[in-house]
Amino acid sequence: MTVWDFKTQGFALVPNVLSDQRCEAIAVILSSLPLGASGTRSLLRYAWCQQLAQDLQMHPALAADIGADAVPVQCTYFEKSQHHNWLVAWHQDLSIPVARRVDNPKLTGWAMKEGVQYVHAPDAVLQQLVAVRLHIDVCGIDDGPLKVVARSHRLGRMDTESLQAVDKTQDATVCTIGQGGVMLMHPWLWHASSKSCGQSQRRVLHFVFGPRTLPHGLQWPLATQC
Repeated sequence: MTVWDFKTQGFALVPNVLSDQRCEAIAVILSSLPLGASGTRSLLRYAWCQQLAQDLQMHPALAADIGADAVPVQCTYFEKSQHHNWLVAWHQDLSIPVARRVDNPKLTGWAMKEGVQYVHAPDAVLQQLVAVRLHIDVCGIDDGPLKVVARSHRLGRMDTESLQAVDKTQDATVCTIGQGGVMLMHPWLWHASSKSCGQSQRRVLHFVFGPRTLPHGLQWPLATQC
């Protein structure tokens, strides 16, 4: 059963997308990889991650919102625990990975992350992106879950100062979810997270699906064209 509606609310919580057994198998794979202290942005280079992206895209509870024509363009691994703990201020997800920098005055926010070029995506691209957050572990109230403001994606792109100035206290929804559950999220949705105050791990694979082609001469990195 889907909780909330992705298109109208800007997010949805979909429980039990993957079995506990498959989550544990993914955890074993992750434990063998040379990951950073809190994760990595570059998992789509691995065949198992490409297959997982395909499985999520074809899942009956996710397929309609992801779209059959979308392609996986990024997979980021987050691990939040006692040893790897942080908070995230309210923000929107505006950056996408691309193959190379393009000289165009309409493109801003250029940055290199883990050897990959990132740029603030044009609005027309952001409107087509879908984030798919797969929870490898249970994410309870003490595990630093995401907080979101439903329908905030309808306001479009906002600058950081304007977003921080909005009082979100009364409108925030805390997104707890079980192992194998998925959170769908629009990149313009306002979201934040607190530090974990529990004893467990909160491991998440954050996939981004987008259109096959990009404007302004931009291209997705070759590693994402699976």
